[in-house]
Amino acid sequence: MLARRQRDPLQSLQRRNQELKQQVDDLLSESRLKGALEASKRRDIYQRCIQLKQAIDENKNALQKLSKADEPAPVGSYDQKKEEEHNLLDKLTHQLQELAVSISRENVTEIIFCRTGALTEGEDDDSSAEEDEEEEEEDEEATSGEYIAVGDFTAQQVGDLTFKKGEILLIIEKNPDGWWMAKNAKGNKGLIPRTYLEPYNKEEDQESSEEGSEEDVEVGDETAEGAEVKQRTDSHWSAVRKAISEQINTVDVLTTMGAIPAGFRPSTLFQLLEEGNQFRASYFLQPALTTSQLAFRDLMWDAKTGSIRSRPSRVSLILTLWSCKMIPLPGASIQVLSRHVRFCLFDGNKVLSNIHTVRATWQPKTPKTWTFSPQVTGILPCLLDGDCFIRSNSSSPDLGILFELGISYIRNSTGERGELSCGWVFLKLFDASGIPIPAKTYELFLNGGTPYEKGVEVDPSVSRRAHGSVFHQMMTVRRQPQLLVKLRSLNRRSRNMLSLLPETLIGSMCSVHLLIFYRQILGDVLLKDRMSMHSADLISNPVLATFPKLLEQPDIMDALRSSWAEKESTLKRSDKPLVVPVFSQRDKELLKAVFLLVYHDCVLPLLHSALLPPFRWAEEETEAARWKVIADFLKQNRENEGALQALLSPAGLHEPFDISEQTYDFLGEIRKNAA
Repeated sequence: MLARRQRDPLQSLQRRNQELKQQVDDLLSESRLKGALEASKRRDIYQRCIQLKQAIDENKNALQKLSKADEPAPVGSYDQKKEEEHNLLDKLTHQLQELAVSISRENVTEIIFCRTGALTEGEDDDSSAEEDEEEEEEDEEATSGEYIAVGDFTAQQVGDLTFKKGEILLIIEKNPDGWWMAKNAKGNKGLIPRTYLEPYNKEEDQESSEEGSEEDVEVGDETAEGAEVKQRTDSHWSAVRKAISEQINTVDVLTTMGAIPAGFRPSTLFQLLEEGNQFRASYFLQPALTTSQLAFRDLMWDAKTGSIRSRPSRVSLILTLWSCKMIPLPGASIQVLSRHVRFCLFDGNKVLSNIHTVRATWQPKTPKTWTFSPQVTGILPCLLDGDCFIRSNSSSPDLGILFELGISYIRNSTGERGELSCGWVFLKLFDASGIPIPAKTYELFLNGGTPYEKGVEVDPSVSRRAHGSVFHQMMTVRRQPQLLVKLRSLNRRSRNMLSLLPETLIGSMCSVHLLIFYRQILGDVLLKDRMSMHSADLISNPVLATFPKLLEQPDIMDALRSSWAEKESTLKRSDKPLVVPVFSQRDKELLKAVFLLVYHDCVLPLLHSALLPPFRWAEEETEAARWKVIADFLKQNRENEGALQALLSPAGLHEPFDISEQTYDFLGEIRKNAA
C-alpha cells in the first residue's frame, strides 16, 4: 500500500487555520448561550480566548516564514493565498479580542487581568480596581511564590519557558514588564507571561492583598535627567488615580489580547483635565490676587508707559516639538481618532501649570512616526503648532516638563471612546547646582505606564530582544520609543512679549499676540479705568467675559488669528508692533481699538451662532462641520466688510444670551478658580 503523500506547507497551514476558525466560531456560539452567563463559564471562555490567540500568533509566525520555494510543486496565486490566510488570522484575532472585552464588561471581577490573580465574585468595580494596584505593589516586593497556569504556553524565543494548563510554577523573579522568571517541577527555568498565571493559594493571595492596601503608591521612576518623581498626596491626584483605576480593567484585557502594547495606560493628564478647570489655560490666564486680597499679584500698571508692567520669570523659554519615533501601534480593533502630546510643568510632586495639548500628524507609510507643525494652506491651526512658550516663577529645584504621548480612540465594535497614554517622560529644567539646562535638542526615551509606576516599558518585547552583541543592543536602542524636543533661548522681542503674560502659563507661540491684547485690555479695565480699586462691581466687557472660552475652542481662536492678520495687513507699518517701547501711547491705543472691532466682528457672532456645533475633542465630523461654518462666516465678513449684515440677515441664526454672559466678574472668577 502506498504511503500517504505529505501535505504541502501552505496547504497544511490553510487546514490549521480552518480548524482554528471552527474553534473560534464554536466559542462565539457558546458565549451566546444562556449558560455562558455563569461566572465559571465566562472564566473558562476567557482562558480559551487566550489559548486560541496564542495558536493564531503561532500560525501567523509560520505564515510569515513560508516562501514559494518551500513548495514541492508549483502553486498558483501563491502570494494571494498567503494574503487571504493572513487576513483570516487578523479577523480571528479581532473576534477574540472583542469577545474577551465583552466578557469583562459583563462582570469585570471574574476576569484574570494582566496585573492580578483571580478576584472573588461579589466585589464591586471600585474595590477590585484598588486591589489591582495593591497587588501590583505587592508583586514588586515579593520575589517568589507558587502560581498555577491557566492556559498552555509555548516558548516563543530563547529564554522562554514552555508550560501546560494546570502546571504549578515557582516564581523566582517578578519583572515589571509582565514577563516573570519561573521554574517548573523539572527544574527548568525561563521567562513566562504573567497573564497566564493565578496564585496557587487563593486565600493567602487575598490576605496579602488586604495587607498591601495600607501601603502608599509612589509616583514614578528616575526621570530623563535623573530627578526622582516623588509621592503624590494631594486630593486631585488621588481622584485621578481612582478614575484611572476604574478604566484599567478594560485596558488590561486589551493588553492581554494584544489590542494595545503592554506599556499603554489610561491617560493621566487627560484625567487631570477632566477633574476641573484648575489645569486649563483659562484658569492661569486670570489675574491672581496677593495674600492680602487687596491687589493683583501678576498684573500691575506702569504709569510711565501707560501699559501693564512687564514681569520677568524664572523660566521663560520656547519649546519646539520635533517628532516622536517608534511609537507602537494599537490593534485593528481600535480606531485612532487623534495622536497628540500633552505636557505641563511638574516638580515631581504636583502639576504647576496648565496642561497644553499639541496634536501630531503622521503618514500611512510611517505610522510609528509623529510630526508637528505641518505645512498647510493659510494659517497653521494653533492645535497643530509645535512651537510653544513656557513661563513659570516656581522656585522648585526639581522643576521640569512632564510630557505624555497619547491617543484618542474609539472601539470599532462598541463605539466606546477613551484616552490612552503611549508613554511619558520628564525633562528636568535645572541641574543639581540650580543652573538651567542648555538650549538644545533633546532625545528623550519614553517610559511606559503612568508617572506613578516604576520600571514599566512602553514595549517590553523590544528590550527582551536586546540580548546579544553590542550591535544588536545599539539597534535595540534605536527601536525604543522616543520624543525629540528642542529648547530655544529668547531673543529680545520674544522676551518682551512673554514678559507681558502671566507668571505661569503654557501656550502656542502663534497666539501670543492675542493673549497680550487680552492682558492689555485687562489692565485697562481693572487698573486704569476703574473708578475705585475697592470696587467689586460687575464690568460690562464682552472681550474679558468671553476670551477665556477661546482657549478651549481652538478653531475660533484660529478664526480670530485669521481675521486679525487680514486687518493688520491693512494697517500702517508704524501701527503694527504692540510691545516695542518706542512707540507712542496713541499708537498702542489705536491698535487695541482696532483689535476690539475685529473681536466683535469675528468672535462674538461665532460664540453665539446656532449653526456652530458644540466643540468636541477628536471628533472629525464635528471639527469639519465647525470649520465649514467658521470659514463661511469669515468669507461673508470679507465680502460685506464686517459682520453687521450677517447678523441682521434672516439666515443668520444666533442663540439668545443675557447681560451676565457679557459681563466680567473678576472676583467671581477668582472665587471659582479657588474653589
